[in-house]
Amino acid sequence: MQIQQVLSEMRALQARASGIATEPAALSAQPSDFANLLKTSINGVATMQNQATALATAYEGGDKSVDLTRVMLEVQKAGLAFHAMTEVRNKLVDAYTQVMNMSV
Repeated sequence: MQIQQVLSEMRALQARASGIATEPAALSAQPSDFANLLKTSINGVATMQNQATALATAYEGGDKSVDLTRVMLEVQKAGLAFHAMTEVRNKLVDAYTQVMNMSV
């Protein structure tokens, strides 16, 4: 999986988590710096994890309006988003290491 593909998936997950409908053309037309994009993606993953935890806690507390299927889906989505974010971090660390090891 290429880093651009992972970043675009993280953007889509963040947009879905915040309830914003986005199109790929609209995302590429907007200029953004890398630090802001990374911060937004991390916040989106954190939000997904918090929502999944809240649903799991509500289900464990006996809330009849929370379905087990929904809890499991949200927990899996949050786990997948965290895994993707970890892979992006690993790729960034590898790229940084390669740049630092370059001879000038």
